[in-house]
Amino acid sequence: MKIRFFNARILPLDDKTPLSIGELVVDGSTILAMQSDCAQFSPFDREIDCGGNLLLPGFKNAHTHSGMTFLRSLADDLPLQRWLTEQVFPKEAQLTPESVYVLTKLAILEYLTSGITLMFDMYFSRESIASAAIDTGFRTALVGCANDFGGTAAETADEYARYSALHPLISYQLGFHAEYTTSYPLLRDLSDLAHSLKQPFYTHLNETQAEVDSCVAHSGMRTIEYLDSLGLFDFGGGGYHCVHVSEHEMEIMQARGMTAVTCPASNLKLASGIAPVYEFLERGIPVAIGTDGAASNNCLDMFREMFLVTGLQKYRHGAGAVDANEVLRMACRNGAYACGFRDCDCLAPGKQADLILIDLNQPNMQPLNNIEKNIVYSGSKQNVCLTMIAGRVLYERGEFFIGDDPERIYAESARIIRSMK
Repeated sequence: MKIRFFNARILPLDDKTPLSIGELVVDGSTILAMQSDCAQFSPFDREIDCGGNLLLPGFKNAHTHSGMTFLRSLADDLPLQRWLTEQVFPKEAQLTPESVYVLTKLAILEYLTSGITLMFDMYFSRESIASAAIDTGFRTALVGCANDFGGTAAETADEYARYSALHPLISYQLGFHAEYTTSYPLLRDLSDLAHSLKQPFYTHLNETQAEVDSCVAHSGMRTIEYLDSLGLFDFGGGGYHCVHVSEHEMEIMQARGMTAVTCPASNLKLASGIAPVYEFLERGIPVAIGTDGAASNNCLDMFREMFLVTGLQKYRHGAGAVDANEVLRMACRNGAYACGFRDCDCLAPGKQADLILIDLNQPNMQPLNNIEKNIVYSGSKQNVCLTMIAGRVLYERGEFFIGDDPERIYAESARIIRSMK
């Protein structure tokens, strides 16, 4: 389809083009043109009057476990290790691939209402996740999560080959679950794989102090130091959470070109701590933003994450720390780079048409003193009136266009959790 957005404020976030009023044309899955008048590109299949509202790149959820939606508000008010061993692992053991497919669709519905157009998903039954993403039209980066309870380097290599070529909406990054669930022989094999493919590597990293202390006890090194000594980050990559990171570990992250993915709501709810985002930025370490899963957050809302990213750093470092404009770029751009989708980072001709329309004609957006800051400091899901991925409108003003009935997804998700012991 060829779609014209007109009467729009446009924030490209390409680091060179300021916010302006104009038009944008989508042709198929890509942006064809972006200028003051696009009438010469007619005829159009659809013309959307934006009414002065804002077009900007979609948000990128750079760390999540979509299939965990079934645990929302069920596994709460426990520290991380008890949360995992008493609630999460026993329930997850009862999941089927068919269940993960449905539960991933439930997460996608929520992502769309929050203006999220890309997820970096770490969960098992990756075939189910990919199928749910393709069937709904949602852009997805899968990441390997091998550990001592399942998965090998050979299986990770097979997944990399398969999912990297599966579909334009799907990418795959090498990874494993966490250092504390993965013993040395598997880590060594995964490092060999990263070197043979010359690919970046991702994992849960320094999420809790207990995790770091455990690594020091058995290796004599902190987690990032230990994994780096095995060569796992020789081709870059990054870590999810990155809460308890030492100065030396930051030096490693900077030298290896690693990305820190912060998940502030989850880290607060599980009392894991506050990631040193300010320090990362001071050292030039890229930061992306994730929601984590619905079991630990419990909502998959990028607006709440953006506010917490900046608010928590201001509490530590002063009101001027981590400007809202920087946070907006973390949410829209940096996650795309981490996921391997460099063609959906901003709005520009030739880029993927992954965009959202933000309703500025709401009380929380008025007056329009500074639109970028309004989004981060006062924005909410209520302002998302359209979400488009690869040129397809998947959500618009309360309606979903994903090829499935949301009511059926809700009912099936409820059945899944009710069937568990």
